Amino acid sequence: SLDRPAGLKILAENYANNAEFVVGFIKEARSAAKLNHPNIVQAYAVGEDEGIFYFAMEYIDGETMKNVLKREHVIPIDQAISIIQQISEALDYAWKEQKLIHRDIKPQNIMITNDDMVKVADFGIAALENIHEERSGQAIGSVHYIAPEQAKGLNADARSDLYSLGVVLYEMLTGRLPFEGDSAVSVAIQHLSSVPLSPREIDPDVPEALEKICMKAMASDLE
Repeated sequence: SLDRPAGLKILAENYANNAEFVVGFIKEARSAAKLNHPNIVQAYAVGEDEGIFYFAMEYIDGETMKNVLKREHVIPIDQAISIIQQISEALDYAWKEQKLIHRDIKPQNIMITNDDMVKVADFGIAALENIHEERSGQAIGSVHYIAPEQAKGLNADARSDLYSLGVVLYEMLTGRLPFEGDSAVSVAIQHLSSVPLSPREIDPDVPEALEKICMKAMASDLE
């Protein structure tokens, strides 16, 4: 109806048949639609058509940070700083304007446009699937980026997004994740109790000040 390209997220049938999930999906989508920031994928509409629940959003001509990392492995320092700054501005705006947290910051939810602009996607939406899986006793979603308090099953807040953002920065600077393991549980435990190698131990060319920012963001203590 707006006569412009749009991206669509469609609820899978197993979620569409879950009344609690549908209510959460619509609530989160409406909250996201109130956000208007250049570094956030703009939401257009949420609705239902013949039992199909959909979320219409701004179409992004670009690729995910996940694809960029898969291809480049390590992101140049200046570019990494620019990307993190833009994501931080998006998170800051969402928290100040709507007290909205993302809950699932990871490279898959970070879009890079063809003119190098960063767009954070799926504010509050993607995390609903993770919450549903946790309640169902399934594997913890996005475990490599999860904040310790989320791994414990506690309520997330804006600091949780910063922890996940720290992990993304770590991955961009080093080309590796801070914690690896044979299972989601083993990785989650490391988030709770382990300290990763510092970025400069992996690459001495990482600026010391940037390393401090990264490690502070990933501090397991909320204080």
